Amino acid sequence: MWNNAMQNKYNRIASADHLTKSMFIEPEQIGALLEAVIRPYDRVILEGNNQKQADFLARSLAAVNADKIHHLNMIIPSASKKEHLDLFSLKIASTLDFSYAGQSLKIASTLDFSYAGQSSLRIAQMIDNGTLKIGSIHTYLELYSRLFVDLIPNVCLIAAEKADRHGNLFTGPNTEETPTLVEATAFRHGIVIAQVNEIADEIDRVDIPGGWIDFIVQSPSPYTIEPIFTRDPAKITDSHILSAMMCIKGIYRKHQVKTLNHGIGLNTAAIELLLPTYGEKLALKGKICTNWVINPHPTLIPAIETGWVKSICSFGGELGMEEYTRARSDVFATGRDGSLRSNRVLAQMAGLYGIDMFIGSTLQIDSLGNSSTVTNNRLSGFGGAPNMGHNPGGRRHSSETWQSLITSNQPLARGRKLVVQVASSLKNGGEPLIVESLDAIEITRKAKLAEVPVMVYGDDVTHVVTDQGIANLYLAENIDERRNALAAIAGNTKMGNSISSEDVSKLRSKGIVAFPLDLEINPEEANRSMLSAQSINQLVEWSGGLYHPPKSFQP
Repeated sequence: MWNNAMQNKYNRIASADHLTKSMFIEPEQIGALLEAVIRPYDRVILEGNNQKQADFLARSLAAVNADKIHHLNMIIPSASKKEHLDLFSLKIASTLDFSYAGQSLKIASTLDFSYAGQSSLRIAQMIDNGTLKIGSIHTYLELYSRLFVDLIPNVCLIAAEKADRHGNLFTGPNTEETPTLVEATAFRHGIVIAQVNEIADEIDRVDIPGGWIDFIVQSPSPYTIEPIFTRDPAKITDSHILSAMMCIKGIYRKHQVKTLNHGIGLNTAAIELLLPTYGEKLALKGKICTNWVINPHPTLIPAIETGWVKSICSFGGELGMEEYTRARSDVFATGRDGSLRSNRVLAQMAGLYGIDMFIGSTLQIDSLGNSSTVTNNRLSGFGGAPNMGHNPGGRRHSSETWQSLITSNQPLARGRKLVVQVASSLKNGGEPLIVESLDAIEITRKAKLAEVPVMVYGDDVTHVVTDQGIANLYLAENIDERRNALAAIAGNTKMGNSISSEDVSKLRSKGIVAFPLDLEINPEEANRSMLSAQSINQLVEWSGGLYHPPKSFQP
């Protein structure tokens, strides 16, 4: 037979006939439904993504009988809920494939773990006794791709805003990767179950057709959503502003960067808030930062309102920005209903191939420019940074920005993407950013990972920026120059003290290292008065009252 998978699905659905004769099921029956349609050793997608979480389904799955359902291979794009780990401690699941751990898995020197801020030995014990096995830590595109190849799911548990009576789903501004997760399951004859906030006669728009969905449950409460892309301007320091000034003048202006992605952080938030002030002073409007692949960062509001931004391709939404994105449809992708349409998969592809620069923060950089967020006893995932933060060998379209990094006269010399890492030379607690060797190497051994979790490889990094200066790594002619360039901006650290002032002067004369003085930037001018908005309330004012800050950001 050639339809075994299809028949298997029919059998699973039939096993739930005693619970419902339609695709709609009552909340109190969801546990029985999961036990009816899920089998031991299944691959199960559980939506956590960056913003919305199928939290009711997660809690329901964690409450099933482990004698009936066990050894599940959980596929959770962004693992950040307590229930995600409960599945393993309860022996319902055994293997985890993920991309990003929302608030990270933390490892202490004795291999004791905590998760999502809750100190515990749970994860250490799970790994040590084989209860939890990490399948792979993926980039987002990697994880999505494998769902169609060798990680084909049997069951998919998702969240949506609304469903109509035909099962069509409206996912709203936080559509993210939901349609892709569903498609990978539905068309390989897997079971798709959706929790929704509301069941209505009509929905705002159809984001996922009802023919892809098998069961729908109205959750007793709306799904969880967090404002993870919001940064409070009040927390931006003079050091962040100095780094931002160097980025704008020493990188953005120099390379005329128009298409770009900003990672999450106060360093990039400072850049966004300096565009209408410092950027205007440098007469850069229309020359840089016009087309973005980015979530609706509230700190972009002043730049949008002053005409810097032409378009934004969004991975997802952001809590509180719903009315603003609806009112700025020339900038954001919106449907006929007016709400934002996000797509994490396509935005990741746009970030890979469609932009000229990625700039983001990291927690640790080694002497060759390799960076990792695995440090200080912390094991987190990669998310999309490796997709956007590398030079795509398959790219063929060119641009002036792309060509500006050519350093050879050879006829086949190619341009490349700017990949920038920006962070303070000293982290909170005085730990150095730039070190000889990544902590991730030792953590790989403790956590029994197959490979060292490097976020962005040094070969792809073109610039590193600290509060000390810029290391233009793409100009380094050899490994020694690369190492010395990083040491020159490492500040008062072991790495920073390993280079002589004479070698630093040589690097500055060759343009491999640029300090504020070399860029004609006065550090004394780097203060909060330069920010176009210095508080959340001022962002609200810039938006004309359209931005509604989440409670956690309100006074």
